[in-house]
Amino acid sequence: MADIHVEEFYKDAAVALVQLYGAFPRRVDLYVEDIAGPDEPDEFGLHSKRHMACFGALLWLAEEGFLRYVDTIRQEALDQAVLSQEAFIRLSAPAPETLIEELKGPEDATKATLPPSLQEDLSSHIHLVRTALKSRQSVRISRAVRATLFTDKQGH
Repeated sequence: MADIHVEEFYKDAAVALVQLYGAFPRRVDLYVEDIAGPDEPDEFGLHSKRHMACFGALLWLAEEGFLRYVDTIRQEALDQAVLSQEAFIRLSAPAPETLIEELKGPEDATKATLPPSLQEDLSSHIHLVRTALKSRQSVRISRAVRATLFTDKQGH
């Protein structure tokens, strides 16, 4: 079992990537509260550790080249964020069959009866990330995000 902050990072990254993929190629504002939930700053105006961890995850995704943005909106959001080319290609690419089998859920049972074009869509990394988020299982989410973010272009 990973540390809780690492599990939260994977979930935050997954939600952000799904939001940006759904808006691609439009630029959108990426709000921390939409990803990590509501936050009430303390009496000094400081955000919670959870809020700041999510904001840090978004900045990390940008620093590592998965997304671009124009500016930050205080510590509340990334202004005009968009997926990078590399992130879009990774998310759109078919995931390795072994990973698909490993992360398969009950919702994937009918995949074999679908046309090849739909089977390909359901084999993409973005589909794995979306279904992992829907499952609400941290193990599935972390595995899908790790496979998407931390594999090289040849799938290793």
